[in-house]
Amino acid sequence: MDQILSSCGLLCNECEIYPTQCAGCHRVKGAPFWATEHTPGGICPLYKCAVVDKKYTSCGQCPDLPCELFLRMQDPNSTNEEHQRSLNTNKGEPEAAPKRNRSP
Repeated sequence: MDQILSSCGLLCNECEIYPTQCAGCHRVKGAPFWATEHTPGGICPLYKCAVVDKKYTSCGQCPDLPCELFLRMQDPNSTNEEHQRSLNTNKGEPEAAPKRNRSP
């Protein structure tokens, strides 16, 4: 299956609610169920900024990444490491190799 990248850098097809509850932010024009319930105007603020206002496909095209909005919009279910990985994906950077514990 092809990877489906959301405007914020999450992989839609790795999400537990894709495609049953959400078809991906581009298909729903930035209005996934959570945004319609919890944001002004019913649209994801990251989608609005990147796609609607700045006419990008994703946040990764914006020279201001990481911006305050992107950092503030961290999924509360993700760890700081997962959020950083999402940021790196958006910027087109390879994932950092996992840190290894070194034995003395």
